Amino acid sequence: MRKVSFAEFGGPDVLRLVDAEEPHAGAGQVRIAVRAAGVNPVDWRIREGQVLGAHPVELPSGVGLDAAGVVDEVGDGVDGVEVGDRVFGEGADTYAEFAVLSAWARMPEGLTFEEAAGYPSVVETALRVLREVGVRPGQTLLVSGASGGVGSAVLQIARDRGIRVIGTAGAANQDYLRGLGALATTYGQGWPERVRQLGRVDAALDLAGSGVIRELIELTGDPGRVLTIADLDAPDLGVRFSGTAGSVPAALAEAVDLISRGRLSIPVEKSYPLEEAAAAHIDSRAGHTRGRRVLVV
Repeated sequence: MRKVSFAEFGGPDVLRLVDAEEPHAGAGQVRIAVRAAGVNPVDWRIREGQVLGAHPVELPSGVGLDAAGVVDEVGDGVDGVEVGDRVFGEGADTYAEFAVLSAWARMPEGLTFEEAAGYPSVVETALRVLREVGVRPGQTLLVSGASGGVGSAVLQIARDRGIRVIGTAGAANQDYLRGLGALATTYGQGWPERVRQLGRVDAALDLAGSGVIRELIELTGDPGRVLTIADLDAPDLGVRFSGTAGSVPAALAEAVDLISRGRLSIPVEKSYPLEEAAAAHIDSRAGHTRGRRVLVV
């Protein structure tokens, strides 16, 4: 089978499309014929060799956590899923023609494989950071870097829970944020004052790692009310870095519920063929994403 792999840490040029042995489902796992794989910032962070304790790497390594496809192998002890089922979920080395998933759910009706591949890690992360930052219904949450996949999910889930949301993004994505129910403003010079004009901030999330931690602390008045998934230096300022996943099966179940109720929809900004994984990483790292990027297998 074809698989994206890297033998050394570095830039996107270290990615190679190689021939590899097919993986097989172990106990409690399923294997899928991958139709699409989600492209997440954690993918290129791992490829660059950033120290992410939740994702230890042994070289050479495959790439990718999220995928959607058709079950073609069911491991021992697995119930409720059969060969031929359309599922989406999280596993390992998903930039490939076949991948093993350790958590999965049946795809909601009406969702394409490309759309489904963009949800697993994104929704788990969104649910986790909302829980960890401690924002409650009736309060206001500031989301820095709100137009990407996690931001798109956070805005919609927060609004579904009765939380007022302020989102920052580039000028081109202001209408997109408003369409998701957020009060929107641009980043850049003077952005904290623009946020203050929109109202008090009870908690804040940094989803982009763009060097805004000090301003988020000032806006909330407490580093304990700020959380990041992108700035590894934030703990030096008393801000928690969240990088360890919670229950992915529970997150997938909630994703299915939200999607089925029409309360969550994350667009796919761009799809790439498997051989253009490096281009997908370049674009993901550049930011300014509206929704998700995925690889089509």
